Amino acid sequence: MGTRVGELVERLGGQLVGDANLEVSGIAPLAEADASHMSFLSNSKFRAQAAASGAAALIVSPADDAFVAAGFHGARIVTHNPYAYFARAAQFFAALGEVAPAPGVDASAVVAPSALVDPGAHIGPHVSVGAGAVIKAGAVVDAGCVIGPDAVIGEHTHLFANVTFHARCQIGARGIIHSGAVIGTDGFGFANEGGVYIKIPQTGRVMIGDDVDIGANTTIDRGALADTVIEDGVKLDNQIQIGHNCRIGAHTAMAGCVGVAGSAIIGKYCTFGGAAMVLGHLTIADRVHISSGSMVSRSIREAGQYTGFYPLAKNAEWEKTAAIVRNLDAMRDKIRALEKTIKTLTDPK
Repeated sequence: MGTRVGELVERLGGQLVGDANLEVSGIAPLAEADASHMSFLSNSKFRAQAAASGAAALIVSPADDAFVAAGFHGARIVTHNPYAYFARAAQFFAALGEVAPAPGVDASAVVAPSALVDPGAHIGPHVSVGAGAVIKAGAVVDAGCVIGPDAVIGEHTHLFANVTFHARCQIGARGIIHSGAVIGTDGFGFANEGGVYIKIPQTGRVMIGDDVDIGANTTIDRGALADTVIEDGVKLDNQIQIGHNCRIGAHTAMAGCVGVAGSAIIGKYCTFGGAAMVLGHLTIADRVHISSGSMVSRSIREAGQYTGFYPLAKNAEWEKTAAIVRNLDAMRDKIRALEKTIKTLTDPK
């Protein structure tokens, strides 16, 4: 299925230059696009490739348009954020061929009598829905999911196969939770008495806002007393761990294997590169960006980019550097002693 370029611009905006009646069936990379595709240029380094592209239409920024126009013969959609425009256009094309799951409850699903499942929701094979749970209109719960007692799944939220969503946890509208994710497990809370660990009951919830994406095999712990909170628009990649009583601010994004220890408070519009770590009970301000592999060991009060790892080096070089770092205290003491000696020798008195 395809659409006219003009229709796409009517839906998504942008300035159209060229034939509005050109029909495109999808989006392809610059080098692979042909007359049935549109493509996009989000990095000016690829201007020449864009100008030579065989795409029927091209999404470009105002800054790149003049250069591309000299060589590109198709239609152009000029917009200030081509990458975001591409994302919305890709959603549109994906929806054209998407077959929505039929509303209803599969015969093999087990739904508690007191659960409230909207007639417009889809409950797949072998799903378990606990007592008092609420599944709202347009929600999709795929095969093998477990929805705990009194949990709430919001409108048009999609749980892919084998998600576990524990008791009393909630997610808002238009969320996505990928396979293997576990929401609402017990937080890691124990008191130590004489070397023996005593479990602290985890009685809080996980409260998730609207438009939140949660990747495969990501785990979010319930709070000990208060709730763990994931605000609107948060994007979590695969295999992330969020500890109990954390708060993740709206529109923050985390790449794979990030770990956030309990009671950390993270602001809005932050980003975390893959395998970044955040220690517990820290506060991170809005618009903080943590580089991949960094360890956040103190609170961050000011927006900006932060990096906390030593650059990669050959192993022999790294060992030499490590040896120097271990001896920095002794070197500092020697330098101070030398400074005192020099001062004594050069003092005119």
